[in-house]
Amino acid sequence: MKKTTLLSPTDSGVCSLTAPVENVAHGIVSRAVLTTPGLRLTLFHFAAGQELSEHTSKARALVQILSGACEFTVGPTQHVLKPGDLLHLPPGAPHAVTAPEAFSMLLTQVTEGS
Repeated sequence: MKKTTLLSPTDSGVCSLTAPVENVAHGIVSRAVLTTPGLRLTLFHFAAGQELSEHTSKARALVQILSGACEFTVGPTQHVLKPGDLLHLPPGAPHAVTAPEAFSMLLTQVTEGS
């Protein structure tokens, strides 16, 4: 059976958030870390020059930068994020991401009321 997430939702475990990722030279690679009802953790790796256009989410989100740097726009405000920075996005906040250099982030999404 193929493992769909890096961590099991039913067992304790450890995974590396900083392990090298293949095939990220020209795109965006995402990997599910943990998925449970009401909680989703996803690891993203962006190649330099990549971007996600403005969008919203129904979930509350926390973005933690692991390596590199990015420009994260939330509504009219632009944030330059670097390793160790944590960004909070309330549900429905319009946001976009630009990668002037390669970077990695951990996205934690919490669906309230689940």
